[in-house]
Parts: sequence; structure tokens; C-alpha cells
Amino acid sequence: MLLHTNLGRAPLAHTQAARAQTVEFDLATGERGSRQRAVGQLFARLCGAEDAIVVNNNAAAVLLVLAALAEGRDVAVSRGESVEIGGAFRVPEVMEQSGARLVDVGTTNRTRLADYERAIVRPGTDVALVLKVHPSNYRVEGFVEETSIAELATLDVPVVADIGSGLVDATVPWMRGAPPAWLTGEPAAVQTLADGADLVTFSGDKLLGGPQAGIIVGRRDLVQRCAKHPLARALRCGGLVLAALQDVALSYLHKTVCDDLTFWRMVSQPVDELRVRADRLVTEAGVGRVVGTEALPGAGSAPGVTMPSIGVTIDGDRLAALRSFDPPIIARTRDGHTTLDLRSVDPADDAHLIDALAQL
Repeated sequence: MLLHTNLGRAPLAHTQAARAQTVEFDLATGERGSRQRAVGQLFARLCGAEDAIVVNNNAAAVLLVLAALAEGRDVAVSRGESVEIGGAFRVPEVMEQSGARLVDVGTTNRTRLADYERAIVRPGTDVALVLKVHPSNYRVEGFVEETSIAELATLDVPVVADIGSGLVDATVPWMRGAPPAWLTGEPAAVQTLADGADLVTFSGDKLLGGPQAGIIVGRRDLVQRCAKHPLARALRCGGLVLAALQDVALSYLHKTVCDDLTFWRMVSQPVDELRVRADRLVTEAGVGRVVGTEALPGAGSAPGVTMPSIGVTIDGDRLAALRSFDPPIIARTRDGHTTLDLRSVDPADDAHLIDALAQL
């Protein structure tokens, strides 16, 4: 698993840059500025949006949008998208905390445009917006139907899309060749906005590959209503996170993501290179064997899909022993074997794995 919630999701190299301490000072005017301006402009450009702001995580982004745009009013959500994700984040409960009222639409497995239309015109309802939530940590298959963003955009209320996992562009222009197969069907900010969403929210520390944050992109008037809401200050990021996000956005704009961001560096490793590393590990450690594996994106990203990888496996359950090394080694067991998947291991750590395997 490349993104592990319990291990901090997207891996980061922490540096405390001096610029992170001066993000609210406007050099042009000599007066106090906005800590959101620079990073907001970058993410707006990156996603093809009019404006953007960031808060401390995606749950906060959804909460802020609902509070700013729908407090005291109704929000239409498909019953199949009234989800719970890790950490007991539940859409109905976030809705309640925002002051908005949940209006269930359709059924668990099938929701059509007509269901939303009926909810909007139903006597006694006051629908402020439609919220479409991507079920980022599970997949429903079989007799199912959902309403696309393009269809929802024909309604007379704003459409907010919580895409969750933070894929910026489904064409993945920062990688060579066609988009990876494991990303098929994963919603992306650029395409979601192009399809007609008024606002899109997503995480910074999942497929984006940056620090923990929630990003709101879309129509300028709606983004500014969120920015001016009292909750925006309580949910804002600190300077270190904003500086890190600025670097992440610049990496995407310069198309250096696969070199700069650890997650995408792991994703882009060719299987043949992983096999060469695995052969070396087994030879030098004198233990284990090379096996083909299927790596998971992880952390509620691209549920149900995998990417081809290579690992080293040894007999028995060695999880506790591997965790006892300094630094600890986190592996997985299955069918009486312990496997180290090299797609999730930095090549700089191979020597540490060789030493640990030799001791085992």
C-alpha cells in the first residue's frame, strides 16, 4: 500500500522554510496580505478554476462549503453517496454540524436526474445546492446508476463535488504515456470542473501527494463566500502547510511531479526496475524470494484497484520482528508468508532491508 492512513498518507520530506513564516505580508504594499492568495492562485490555475482556498483537511472543506452556502437550507445528496469514511466522518453528521439540512435523493444503488429535480421542486424544501460525494473507500457494483456531474449541472442550483482523493487531472500530464490503468474511473478536479461542477473539494495528502489539507476550487463568488465565513479562520492551514502546498502545486505546473513527490515517484517506478532491486535484495540478504505482487494506492484512493509490483517474501509471520528494527519496517502477511512490496519502499532504504532480512 503506497498511501497508508496510519503512516501519514502521502510521504513528505519536512523542511521549515523561512518563507512559511511571512505568508501574510504583502511585499508590494508593505501591509498585511492573505495567506491564501499565492497557493489559491496556483491551485486555481492547476485545476482550471476561477479561485481556490485551502483548509486543514477535506472534511473541513466540505463543512465550510456547506456552512457558507447552505446554512439553514436544504442540500440534496444521493442516498448512495451519504457515506462514512475513516475516522467516523459521516456526511449526515457533517451536514448537521454545518447547519444545513440533508435531503435524501434516489435510492442506495440508483439515483437519476429526475430524483434531484423532484427534490428541488418538492413543496416545503429549500434546496441551496446539490452535493455529489465520491465513495472513495468502497465500490458498489451490479444494478447501479448514478447521475453525472454534467447532468447535475443542468439543475438550477449550484453543484458541489467532493472528489475526496485529490487526483488533479485524469489525463495525468505529468507522467509519460497514457494514464495508468488503475486510475480509470477516479474523478479528477480538472474534468469535474469542466463537466460543470461549481465547486470541487479534495484532499491534499492522498493522490495529490502533498501535506494534509482540504482544497476548495471553483467559482470565484462561491469560493469567496467560503473564505469570508467565520469558520474559514478556525479551519485554515498554518504557514508550513501552505508553503508545502505551494511547492506541490509548482511541481504539477512544471510537470516534475514524478521526481519531486514521493507518492508519484513510487507510482512511476517500472516493474523491471523493481525486479532488479528485488533480485539484489534476495542475493545480498541470502534469504527470501522474488514474487509478483499487486500494490494498492491506499488511504481511500481508487478503491478496488491495484497496480503491478514486485516484492520479496519470506516464510512465516515476521511483522513484529520487522517492526523492532530502527527504523521500523512495515510489511504485510498472507498465507503464512511475509512480503515486502518494493513499490512502497524508497530505493535509499534497500540497504536497511538487506540488513534486516539477513538478521531474520
